[in-house]
Amino acid sequence: MTSRRNGAHRLEPTMAKRQFEVTGLAIQLLGTEGALRFMNRENASLGGRPIDLAIASDEGRKRVEEALSRLSPIGQP
Repeated sequence: MTSRRNGAHRLEPTMAKRQFEVTGLAIQLLGTEGALRFMNRENASLGGRPIDLAIASDEGRKRVEEALSRLSPIGQP
């Protein structure tokens, strides 16, 4: 992450891309409210908040996407 003058942090481009894509998938599968709940709450089976894991690495994103597919009513993204 990089810092801006006002003290806020901006994600690196690859991190922002992972955040955007996995959040879009979560919204598509769970709806807006369900996606917000899932992405921002601690998830014991994933070992952290899904949004943090997805942003941190490609492996984390893959794990979150797999968890989403298991939660999806249709079973697949």
